[in-house]
Amino acid sequence: MKALRFWRAVAVASFVVGALPFFAQSPAYKYFRVGNAKDAAGSPRAGFALMGGGEDLDEAFRWLCERAGGGDLLVLRATGTDDYNEYIKDLCKVNSVATLVIPNRAAAEDGFVAGKIAEASALFISGGDQSNYINFWMGSPVQVALNEAIKRGVPIGGTSAGLAVLGEYAYSAQGDRPEDANLDGKTAMGDPFGRRITLVRGFLDVPILKGVITDTHFAKRDRMGRLLVFVARLNEPDGKAAGLEIRGIGVQERTAVLLETDGHAKIVGQCCAYFIDAKNADGIVAKGKPLRFGPYGVRKVEPGGIFNVKTWTGNATQYTLSVDADGIHSSQAGCAVY
Repeated sequence: MKALRFWRAVAVASFVVGALPFFAQSPAYKYFRVGNAKDAAGSPRAGFALMGGGEDLDEAFRWLCERAGGGDLLVLRATGTDDYNEYIKDLCKVNSVATLVIPNRAAAEDGFVAGKIAEASALFISGGDQSNYINFWMGSPVQVALNEAIKRGVPIGGTSAGLAVLGEYAYSAQGDRPEDANLDGKTAMGDPFGRRITLVRGFLDVPILKGVITDTHFAKRDRMGRLLVFVARLNEPDGKAAGLEIRGIGVQERTAVLLETDGHAKIVGQCCAYFIDAKNADGIVAKGKPLRFGPYGVRKVEPGGIFNVKTWTGNATQYTLSVDADGIHSSQAGCAVY
């Protein structure tokens, strides 16, 4: 009986050892595809769809799909499912739509992932938590493949967290906890160097968005104050961008800025985009003290409006904002901030 148990144990151990390579081969990423199984050689045309979050905006996705030039559109995300696939396939004429879920560093290091990004004719970064994109993708082959795609002229779009990482500078949300996932303007202005004000540079290299930090869900989640803090931090003398002028773009929900490589942009959707500079601003940006900074120049562009990101001009409503310990003060009638 002892001998029988011994050989049974040997058999079980042999099975487990033999099965280990099978389990080890299970990829860390998830890949879902609809449409043609074989890639098409599209003719991509560069452009950037800056989507403000909320319910998806058909017009922005059609614009992105058209620029795929008949090729394959790839959705990138760190969490979630393939729910974009059918939506985009029904909306657009592309060869295929695929979703690649890249939930950790192991997935970002997998050669399959970078290969799929390299094959795409259009790219879209979904919403979620941008700290995942920074923590998992920055410094990995995913970042390299994305920037190589941008250089090749592949159009790229992003919504919510996906837009937050398109500028040269990004709010990485790395100081956030689940219980305080939405950094509000009041908290940010109370201490511009608080633990939650985490800014990174150079995740993506979009030439026309050099010197720009973006924000989303803008008026809906009252994020003007935090974007003013980001811009002040990046422009203050000891900041990461000393000697450079850094500007901010805030996009409202169900709104998109459709941006050409030459700087021309059209605002589409249901609300507005805000283009903010600190060219004439000065004040106190100090750790542990409320922000005192201004005046910021604000250009508010309505749907259908045109703006040039290179010249920072367009058919916009212009006003100024200043921040002190009492909050934000506007030059608009009625002291309107948005």
